[in-house]
Amino acid sequence: MKKTITKKDVAKRTAKLVGEKIYLTEKIVDGVFTTLREFMSEADPEVRIEIRDFGVFEVKTTKPKPKARNPKTGEIIYVPARRKTHFKAGKLLKEVLKQPLE
Repeated sequence: MKKTITKKDVAKRTAKLVGEKIYLTEKIVDGVFTTLREFMSEADPEVRIEIRDFGVFEVKTTKPKPKARNPKTGEIIYVPARRKTHFKAGKLLKEVLKQPLE
């Protein structure tokens, strides 16, 4: 079963890591996520947020699909261009994730 880690879990571990009170790190962690969300939602139309030694968050535009098909009805529909999010792991994170499972 997949474990779910919440923003509160991130704040608790950050507080322990930096030796700070949890209520202070909760504010900082919340502020970081709010700022990232703002950067991504303000993307016009694309943006790249690079966090060294962690990874890259990107907002990319998709191409419009003039001949998409509704699989239920078979009807041909038009799907307009939109924006999507993408995350690419950084070098350190990739190396950790490449370790074989035991």
